[in-house]
Amino acid sequence: MADDEKSEQKAKIKRAKAANAAGEMLQGEGRPDKPAGGRKARAQASAAAAQAAAAAEESAAPPEPPLPARLRLRYEQEIVPALMRDLKITNRMRVPAPDKIVINMSLSEARENVKILDSAADELQQIVGQKTVTTRARKAISNFKLREGMPIGVMVTLRRERMWEFLDRLVNIALPRVRDFRGVSDKSFDGRGNYSLGLREHTIFPELNLDKVEKVKGMTISITTTATSDFEGMTLLKALGMPFRSAADRDGAAVRAV
Repeated sequence: MADDEKSEQKAKIKRAKAANAAGEMLQGEGRPDKPAGGRKARAQASAAAAQAAAAAEESAAPPEPPLPARLRLRYEQEIVPALMRDLKITNRMRVPAPDKIVINMSLSEARENVKILDSAADELQQIVGQKTVTTRARKAISNFKLREGMPIGVMVTLRRERMWEFLDRLVNIALPRVRDFRGVSDKSFDGRGNYSLGLREHTIFPELNLDKVEKVKGMTISITTTATSDFEGMTLLKALGMPFRSAADRDGAAVRAV
């Protein structure tokens, strides 16, 4: 009898150990994502999971498209039909349009002070919202103390939306701020519908903080179009709002020059 009782006790102990081992296995494998540490740890884990899910949804969502340029919308909706009527063009794809704008700022002082190029690059970048490129001399000219490869200016090329936005700000905001402004000359076309404009003061752009401008600089703005003649180019720029000088203003300027 004693042996039977001992064997039953040993069997009970073995069954209890097996049950404990099975419970630990179920707790570790059946619910692996259940955090240990109590209610506070579970709440923190659920909050972290919610944040991760929200971040995944935001990253998966497509980015919002940028706002189109105001002048481009006006060109497509109003200016193109008017140009087709005035220029007698039947194919809409044949209508002239701006292709690119190149802004060049040459600085003769850069031969003696290279640091002035840094301020010119920063100011031009503030105006156009795009990184600039340093221009260098193509050949050496001893009379001008110029060596080949010497940095002499900065430039930038604008296309698409930035081109349209800059052209809108140029004709509607910047040019009217020129002192004694009576319009731009219509004699600066190259014969193929492209137009170049020179500005003596770059401070006419409102993007600049005048308190931080050390020296007033000039710039050249070249507008390249898809027009095939100067007449088409002038008609396009007039429709876009370019304030060309009238005949009366040209005659008055000629009289003052004489």
